[in-house]
Amino acid sequence: MTDLADLDVTLVDGYVDEPAHFGVPPYVSTYPRYTAGAIVDAGVPEANVTYHTIDELRDDTRKWRDVEEADLFVYLGGMTVPGKYVGGTPAEPDEVRKMAWTADGTSLMGGPVKFGVGDENAGATETERDDLDFDFVAKGDVEAAAYDLVESGLEGFNNRMRDNEEIDRWAADGAFVIEQHPNHPDYLICEMETSRGCPYRCSFCTEPLYGNPSFRDPESVVGEVADLYDRGARHFRLGRQADILAYGGDGEKPNPDALRDLYGGIREVAPDLETLHLDNMNPITVVEWPDLAREGIRVIAEHNTPGDTAAFGLESADPVVQEENNLNVTADECFEAVKIVNEEAGWRPGEDPADAPTHGDDAANRLPKLLPGINLLHGLKGERRETFEHNEAFLERVYDAGLMLRRVNIRQVMAFDGTEMSDVGADIAKDHKKLFKQYKTRVRENVDNPMLRRLAPAGTVLPDVHLEYHQDGKTFGRQLGTYPLLVGIPGERELGRTVDVAVVDHGYRSVTGVVHPLDVNSASMDELTAIPGLGKQRAGNIVVNRPYESTADLDADLGVDLGAFATAERPEGAD
Repeated sequence: MTDLADLDVTLVDGYVDEPAHFGVPPYVSTYPRYTAGAIVDAGVPEANVTYHTIDELRDDTRKWRDVEEADLFVYLGGMTVPGKYVGGTPAEPDEVRKMAWTADGTSLMGGPVKFGVGDENAGATETERDDLDFDFVAKGDVEAAAYDLVESGLEGFNNRMRDNEEIDRWAADGAFVIEQHPNHPDYLICEMETSRGCPYRCSFCTEPLYGNPSFRDPESVVGEVADLYDRGARHFRLGRQADILAYGGDGEKPNPDALRDLYGGIREVAPDLETLHLDNMNPITVVEWPDLAREGIRVIAEHNTPGDTAAFGLESADPVVQEENNLNVTADECFEAVKIVNEEAGWRPGEDPADAPTHGDDAANRLPKLLPGINLLHGLKGERRETFEHNEAFLERVYDAGLMLRRVNIRQVMAFDGTEMSDVGADIAKDHKKLFKQYKTRVRENVDNPMLRRLAPAGTVLPDVHLEYHQDGKTFGRQLGTYPLLVGIPGERELGRTVDVAVVDHGYRSVTGVVHPLDVNSASMDELTAIPGLGKQRAGNIVVNRPYESTADLDADLGVDLGAFATAERPEGAD
């Protein structure tokens, strides 16, 4: 047996995306942190644990040597919901199998990959369980398997779930691993677990496979935030739960006091945090206990950072689909929940919360504090042509009522063993592929675009947009947070920086912006032309006649108010 002081361990993060857990960069999930902590708790020195993302292995083939030479190699990954990603590309099954072939030491695979593997990470697919040629596959919690495997001298383990006391130890011992993430510290958001499991049993969802909700104490979560904060983390998302409003209660009824302890505690130990967002909120909780839900939502909006999203799992507005798939909320109930969140948290920084929801000319130029996001899932049992009509009617009803949605996620089902959808597979989704594409286009044009204009009208300021990539002569970036808006900026700017951006135009799920405030004395023609109301001729006149002492000199001549977008910096070298 190798002495634990000499045991070399390599973790590779292939990224996760679950109904209540996200780990594609810029997010880092709990899996690598807890697994690293479990290995250290078992006796391996922190210095012996190496962490890489799958993108690092793609970009630098030398890092495959760490996989090859490790005494213990642990792969962490698995996608149980389909998605499109900008910050990273999840590992494909063939890549994972190659890692198992490369590893000379003991290999362990775990995470949501245990639920099944498809040919690719996409919707309308069927999956099956596959060991991908690893020595061991953790059918319980991979962090517990790693701990037991190390303690056994790499001989084996019993598949089991970890408990909350172990999380407390492993979260503290594993916080160091974020320092090895390539996005650390500036562009990394830590996914925080408040609970696992769900009391409901929707046909497609893997979250109930974790059992009924098991909540961590506020002190436990707050302590983990403090450890990560000490390691440089400034961005946090309470995403690892099925329903944030049910936190600290019986799994269904809201507990505002627990939320107050949780959010207040986080703000106390992380006073200079830059992002505090959440993910899942069950709309049935909001309508079943409206008064308690309103109080809890107010607590969240008091402590969070703007642009936050409460993902609502409506899944389908069709009553036939709801009945056949055990969906727990109707379209009418979900509409009422959307209204309540808008009323309690749809205000913008600098405004009176009593005025929520705010939009239009008088609204402040920031994103609202917290809004619902709607999840719609297709290919479920009972789906028919009318299903698409029900969904569109629901979304149009929300818009016509003057309410706001932060985003609409439209996906096709992935069928996993252990869920009711495994009996149906992806057949319905495949049969309705053409209908799905046509419907998705209509939603983007008729709902997403006008909703985005309401949510973030021209002049809305998005602070700290991280510049990620260039395409077609533009620079694209996002803020850190839950479902951040993709922002396109004219010109190719230096990547890796953060800039404040003012919105100037809208797509379906993205916006065009200019750096805020834009200096009219140095701005390019493309940047000036992007400002609403200017156009090429006026922008050209600005270029010809600059420098200017102030934007006030321009406003009268141009007939355009530039105050929301621009400034006039004194030219360098001027008297």
